[in-house]
Amino acid sequence: MMTAGCSRTREPITPVNPGSGGFPIVMDHAFGTTTIETPPQRVVTIGFNEQDFVLALGVEPVGVREFLGYDAPNRPWAPTSVRGKEIPTVGANELELEKIATLEPDLILGINSYVDKGTWKKLDALAPTLAQSDEWPAGATPWGQQWLQIGVALGKDEQAQSLVDQVADQFDRAKADHPEFVGKQAAFVFGVSGGVFHLGADDYRTGWLTELGLEVVETSGEVSLEKLAEIDRDVLVAEGLAPEITGADVFTRLSAVEEGRYVYLGEFDQDFAAALGFNSPLSLPFLLDIAVPRLAAALDGDPTTTPQPYDG
Repeated sequence: MMTAGCSRTREPITPVNPGSGGFPIVMDHAFGTTTIETPPQRVVTIGFNEQDFVLALGVEPVGVREFLGYDAPNRPWAPTSVRGKEIPTVGANELELEKIATLEPDLILGINSYVDKGTWKKLDALAPTLAQSDEWPAGATPWGQQWLQIGVALGKDEQAQSLVDQVADQFDRAKADHPEFVGKQAAFVFGVSGGVFHLGADDYRTGWLTELGLEVVETSGEVSLEKLAEIDRDVLVAEGLAPEITGADVFTRLSAVEEGRYVYLGEFDQDFAAALGFNSPLSLPFLLDIAVPRLAAALDGDPTTTPQPYDG
């Protein structure tokens, strides 16, 4: 089943029981509630992309989650104030709770952290910890909602809403400029051993496609090389595909490939992959600049206008 998704990027987040000056703030999440008594001064981000979100709001975190080697301070969209800086990291696949404690945070942000309730309790004992909402699966919170939640937690909800609206407007303009996107079915795949991983609406990295009007499958999953025909859609979008995949007959015979509807967006260590991984209000405009003209070339009905592969 295909779904167009719904990002709800513009829907405001209302804090519970704010006091004078906006604090204390009580915020609901999947594991209960978190109370933030005063404006945070020492923020640790344990979500895989939340460093970008707080930087966009003018807050430099004292510790961040390492995101697959994506060097946030030196990406093209990073604020100049953090260029070249080395922000302490607090773990990659596994969090380093002792290191987090030494940073003496007064707020820990983990909306996109995939932590379980037990880990959240340990973190919340160190400092107020905001986990993911139960409105979406873990890792699938739309970027706009993630940013608005972080904005409220930092006492910067109006600034966050304004910036969300600005980025959402860019999506709206791109969608209006390209009505050919609306209703088209997209397959977004990553290369994995023996085949591809097909991203669905349960993964936040498809949100940019659905906000442009395209449709994706509901659920992510692996597809073997022998079954690649199952992902033949109106447009095939891909990252990190090995030569043994792109050179296989079953791949080259896909109608999306034969008819110039294949958009290759580069390797995992390049800036587009990082922009997609962070999926932030800072990185999304960069992503749109790269992806929209390539999608337009793929969906213009002319097989001779083959999208230019992204080379980083």
